Order: sequence, then structure tokens, then C-alpha cells
Amino acid sequence: MPVFFAPVARLYRLHPFRFQLADRPRPAWPVECRTMTLNLAAYHFVAIDDAPALAERLRQRAEADALLGTMLVAEEGINLFLAGVETSLRDFVDWLRADPRFAGMQVKYSHSRRAPFDKLKVKRKREIIAFRRPDAAPLGAGGRAPSVTPQQLARWLDQGHDDEGRPVRLLDTRNREEVAHGSFADALTLPIDNFVDFPAALAARREALDDATVVPFCTGGIRCEKAARWMQANGFDHVRQLDGGILGYFEAVGGAHYDGRCFVFDQRVALDPALRPLCDDAA
Repeated sequence: MPVFFAPVARLYRLHPFRFQLADRPRPAWPVECRTMTLNLAAYHFVAIDDAPALAERLRQRAEADALLGTMLVAEEGINLFLAGVETSLRDFVDWLRADPRFAGMQVKYSHSRRAPFDKLKVKRKREIIAFRRPDAAPLGAGGRAPSVTPQQLARWLDQGHDDEGRPVRLLDTRNREEVAHGSFADALTLPIDNFVDFPAALAARREALDDATVVPFCTGGIRCEKAARWMQANGFDHVRQLDGGILGYFEAVGGAHYDGRCFVFDQRVALDPALRPLCDDAA
């Protein structure tokens, strides 16, 4: 089981509604119902010098495609959480990738019976994921930190070490509410409520990561990008971020070495390793 540093019971007091939902049985539905709504999670770090104009174009296109969700736009890139009719959402992705800046954007899909968002929001931000550490920017000198694929990580965990014989230590960069729904077995978790608190919390646990290959992970990969870069800049010699995060791991490998579900920031609450939502009542 994950290594926790705060009693889960405390989370019931902090987030009672979410945990009432977590106690509900997952509904069963025919396979054909699962195709009614397509959900998308994607981010892409790239220099954007026309953020206000891009945000408006994204809004107009998403509204035309009747999409719901949230899009964050900053000078360092975009971060998207969207849902809609499958053909419309895939058309939106094709349209976006036609812009050379987003041609390489990786997308993670899942299905639900209804859209887990109530409206469309497009926001301008300083960062597409707030961290407030200049030495963590994936667009800085050196680019993104080295990574490990889900398949490689599963193999390392099966064999008990990486390809150079070092022990592998998984590091959860998410907050306590997320971790309470599930994490990798024996992962190091931190008592944080916000990602900006990650560096200080990790400093107190640094010795637990000595002499290991450290694999930071998060929901979809965006926090791993910054966490791994910051760790490299602060003396961690063997860091490999998990490509695609937990959701990418579920998609490629399934639930091997993972306990529980993956929390998501929408009305589905959490996804199991088959990418089935915990909460997906019919509209």
C-alpha cells in the first residue's frame, strides 16, 4: 500500500462530499453507453506569444463543437480537460494539432455515460500548472527531464530494480485528497495540499530517496514534468518522470503495481485501471 503521512480520516473532514461519493458502488452499464461521451486530458509545454488570442480561438472552436470542460492557456503552454461527442472532440484535437506548436501534443482519452463538466471555461494563467519555481520550467535550458515509459516502469517494478541495478522509488507528487483514492504500491507520498508545497515537503524525506532511481508521477504527467526538472536542478541525480502519468500507465499497462483508483478533478471523482469512472450517473 502507499506510504501515507497523514491520517485518511482527516480527509473525511476536509472533503466529506467526495468521500460520500467514494463509498457508492460503481454503476454497471452496457458497453455501448460508455461511448456516449468522450473525455480528454492533455497538456503541452510550448512557447506561446499570443496567449490571449489563442485562448479566444480555443473558446470559439470548443463552443462550436459543443464541448464542455476547462482549458488553461499560459505563455508556457496549454492544459486541457474536455468532454463531448466523440466525433466533435476528435475533430477539435485534429484542428488544434494543425497548429505546428501543438502537433506533438499527447492526448489521453476515456469514456463516460455523461459529460463530467457543467460548462466550458477558458482561463489565462501564469502557469498551466502552478509551481512558482523558475528552475522547474520544461521550456528552460536542458528541456524536459528524462522519462520512463509505463511499460519500462512495470518491468522495473517486476524485477525490483532499474536497468542499471538501482532500486526504484516511486514518488507521488499529488495532494492528500488524491492519494487517498489510490497510488502505486509502496510509493512515497507527501503531506501536501498544493503542488507548490512539494519542494519543502520533499526536503524532509530526501534521505528516503538516496541511491535510488526516483520516478515522480501524477495524474496525467504535467506535475511530473516540473517536479522532475526541479529535482534535477536540486541535486537528485537519478530521476525519471513517468510519461503520461497514472492515466497513461492505466492505458498502457493496466493496474499492475497500483492500489485503488486515480482521482480526477471532475464529476467522475476517480477512474479505475480500466479507466471506468467511480461516479457516472445518467443525466
